[in-house]
Amino acid sequence: MINRRKFLRHSVLSTGAILLAQQLNAKSKLEVKLPLVISTWAPNVKANKAAWEILSKSGRAIDAIEKGVMVTEADPEDTSVGYGGLPDRDGRVTLDACIMDELGGCGSVMCIENIIHPVSVARLVMEKTPHVVLVGEGAYAFALQQGFKKENLLTPNSEKIWKEWLKSSKYNPMETMKHMKEKRAPGSIDNHDTIGMLAMDVNGNLSGACSTSGMAFKMKGRVGDSPIIGAGLFVDNEVGAATATGVGEEVIRICGSHTGVEEMRYGKSPREACQIAVERMYKLRKNNLNDMQIGFIAVNKSGEMGAFALREGFNYCYRIGEGVDVVKDAEFLLKN
Repeated sequence: MINRRKFLRHSVLSTGAILLAQQLNAKSKLEVKLPLVISTWAPNVKANKAAWEILSKSGRAIDAIEKGVMVTEADPEDTSVGYGGLPDRDGRVTLDACIMDELGGCGSVMCIENIIHPVSVARLVMEKTPHVVLVGEGAYAFALQQGFKKENLLTPNSEKIWKEWLKSSKYNPMETMKHMKEKRAPGSIDNHDTIGMLAMDVNGNLSGACSTSGMAFKMKGRVGDSPIIGAGLFVDNEVGAATATGVGEEVIRICGSHTGVEEMRYGKSPREACQIAVERMYKLRKNNLNDMQIGFIAVNKSGEMGAFALREGFNYCYRIGEGVDVVKDAEFLLKN
């Protein structure tokens, strides 16, 4: 039986521990600099800037996310997202995107053609339908119903690259893209420069989105991780958010972004959570990854950010606090 003296001593210690925890928690909250936005790949500084226009005016994270991703989707020099994206093996540009808000709402479009902003269509799927995912012709028809215009997404540059590929028609996108001289994200070793973006607004609410034209010269109908909730993107407003870039087939196998968020739920930092996802993937598939690249970025509810990649060469960018742009190279598991 615990005597009175021991009981009082334990009570004082317990009270002290609670007070210390509360003080540390309050301190961490005071140190959080909001709003913030983080994206995969250094060139997406431009996308962060557009998102910041909304975040800096106390706008919602979901609005900032959509506007930011739209910048990259409309960039003809980015051959892996939106307008200018490299086509499938039949010469058709098909786009994938998803979006998720702080309320658990989510929307996705897969294999949509002739629509320059799939992220915006995905948001309308979330807000105006009882569904989460629309694909192919159905997604395209829905976009037209919502006022989007049909546009040719195959730029002369991307068409030229595709026709050069047709000379061999070798279905090895990784090897093909190594020899491309086109402008793309610095350090990328394959053709996966998907934009994944996460944001936290001044109210501490999280949202995220992911958009891509997918693997260059892919088989017709191929879909990667980018438009799949839980794989390419996952947001839990009580915990944090994560998004992925790289070879989608490998991210899907471990529900990569959901894995990262769940690790943060159990106390891991964003950087640790990203590393755990990469290591889990490597353990499962180390004999099949060859020279593939996969990277994750994440942010937790405290505003802490982190990233980790399978191989060196993955970078990310963010804006925080007073609007300062930061570009960082992610830590990695394997050297090239």
